[in-house]
Amino acid sequence: MNAMPASNPAASENWASIGELRVRYLDWGGDGVPVMLLHGLASSAHWYDLVAPQLRDQYRIIAPDQRGHGQTTQANSGYDWGTLARDIVGLMDHLDIPSVAVFGHSWGASVALNVAARFPDRVFALGLIDGGVPRRSGTNSTWEEVKARATPRDVSGTRQEFLERLRTQLSFCWNDQVERIVQTMVYEDAKGQIQDILRPENHIQVMRAMWEEPASDFYPLISCPTIIIPAGPTPERASSERAKLKQQGVEAAAKSIVNSRVRWIPETIHDIGYHKPEELAQVIREFLAGCCDSAVTWINCGPARGISCPERLGPPAGGTGKSHQSSDRGD
Repeated sequence: MNAMPASNPAASENWASIGELRVRYLDWGGDGVPVMLLHGLASSAHWYDLVAPQLRDQYRIIAPDQRGHGQTTQANSGYDWGTLARDIVGLMDHLDIPSVAVFGHSWGASVALNVAARFPDRVFALGLIDGGVPRRSGTNSTWEEVKARATPRDVSGTRQEFLERLRTQLSFCWNDQVERIVQTMVYEDAKGQIQDILRPENHIQVMRAMWEEPASDFYPLISCPTIIIPAGPTPERASSERAKLKQQGVEAAAKSIVNSRVRWIPETIHDIGYHKPEELAQVIREFLAGCCDSAVTWINCGPARGISCPERLGPPAGGTGKSHQSSDRGD
């Protein structure tokens, strides 16, 4: 596999043996409470390269290549939510981190949601970045119908052709950094053709898990402070059916997850980390600022250390524990 080198001088590259996996993760270091950043489907830890450096002055920032992605082991199975969540907790154990704030983008938001739902004592705050919410109306599709729609993205062609397509699609935010980042998610095969690192047979396992156990099944199990960070549509797309369905999904998630709040990032794209990394980092900082006083207590005395805490985390400063939407919602 001829993958593009992915060095980032701001982050150290590290490896951990987690079960049958050899997990590669980036560690930006930093002081403060630990924050785990999870990438989306067919992506890599480098999705956060433009966001993480803006957080490291206050937090310990870690981002792994998840199972089957980036340079982590290409496992043939284990793409169910339970196994994916255990992968993350295994990395926390390797790093001797009892509790984290976990943020996920797109599919990674559903992984983060499952870590918080299945291991509530290991997560003190949760962030869902344009993911973890339903986007389709109705829930009665059969697996065969879902499978027919669940084709991997098109990354066909040579490296030059692949980059030219993305350069056009992302012309408003394209730069050398974005060009480097997107190449950490693909490789060049023996014929000089670009392929996703996530294998098609593993991609379909992910889609099966999403169909069998939709993110909404886990909303009632979330008890930690949660922020939902959707990408707001551009004005010309604000009245589209897709935008309306997304709005409904965000509202449903906010209503079902206790102690949650919504912060739209207006007029952006799904890959907020490419387009508006400063704004995304600012939203994360503001949310964590309200969690971290309690988080320090939780980490130092929490159940992961076998010591009773005086109380579980309450809502961030100024929060009521009820879901709400900020005034900067992208309509």
